[in-house]
Amino acid sequence: MRLWVSAADDQLRFDDGSCLVRLLAMIHAYPPHHNAGAEWMVHTMLRAAVERGHEVDVVLSSRLEEGPYELDGVRVHPFRSKSDPFRFLDAADALVTHLECTRRAAVISRVHGVPLIQVLHNTYDQSKHWVAKGPCTLAVYNSEWMRAEFEAWLDSVRAPRPDAVVVRPPVIAEEYATKPGDRVTLINLYPPKGAATFWTLAERMPDVKFLAVIGGYGHQDVRELPNVEVMPNIPGQRMRDEVYARTKILLMPSEYESWGRVGVEAMASGIPVIAHPTPGLQESLGDAGVFVDRNDIDGWERAIRRLLTPRAYGTASKRARARSAELDPAPDLERWVAAAEMVAAQRDRMRMLARLTH
Repeated sequence: MRLWVSAADDQLRFDDGSCLVRLLAMIHAYPPHHNAGAEWMVHTMLRAAVERGHEVDVVLSSRLEEGPYELDGVRVHPFRSKSDPFRFLDAADALVTHLECTRRAAVISRVHGVPLIQVLHNTYDQSKHWVAKGPCTLAVYNSEWMRAEFEAWLDSVRAPRPDAVVVRPPVIAEEYATKPGDRVTLINLYPPKGAATFWTLAERMPDVKFLAVIGGYGHQDVRELPNVEVMPNIPGQRMRDEVYARTKILLMPSEYESWGRVGVEAMASGIPVIAHPTPGLQESLGDAGVFVDRNDIDGWERAIRRLLTPRAYGTASKRARARSAELDPAPDLERWVAAAEMVAAQRDRMRMLARLTH
């Protein structure tokens, strides 16, 4: 869309009257160098803002050997010094942050009067306290159950609820869809993701081929078995060809998942997912999920062997593809960008208040 300067308010506007928004994201690590669900969720959200015509800069709190780079139109600036955010702050209409960068971003937001968008990936106490202490102009929850749990807790401590939007971790199906392979796969050998369950199953089922993919964080429980191939950490844009094209069944015996992005990625190819029934996985996988308690090893083996039969696999694969279609991210991304535009519109008022109070 064409940009023009409005005579009424001296703002850069698009043809439809909406304003150009400049987002500044404070993030610890970022794709393609860091590959985890939280980081790919944030990138897909920022990418959607760029596709709408907005400008996005990401400042990292982690160092990289290379200099600044661009990914899908998002400009990424590796750590140089603690003053990095201030190089972009004057032009920023809103801050976006998550996880370990939230505390510092909140201080900058409060002192400089820049609206703050917190992207939330879990229901841990620390995350709840970050929202309660504020400032949080907009909370982005990654599932409906997370929003309900957060808001019930905020009410219980008599903290105000911030404006909020639910953005289910966006998976663009055509970027992941492929012909499934022949392996039973676990992505991320971090013990809370179910590495012990995976290795026990592989040892009990020597006639089945297994695949393990090193995760992007945490201690990785790597072992050796003749029927298991262990792959290094794979960037998100290579997961389709290097992981899902080799996967027949995906295992998710996680003790905690607020959503479960890799399960949704797998379903884009009709790959059935066997999962521990966390609230997040029940919401994301829906009726397509095959749910077994992570401590029921016999149940996991029965579920795998059943899905390895052609008839059961065909039925489960159809359900997976149907659930993938239901999770089309376009509506969520549209809501997200519209919410970010509304947050950015509060910039001038918040900066004036910050000048009066600091």
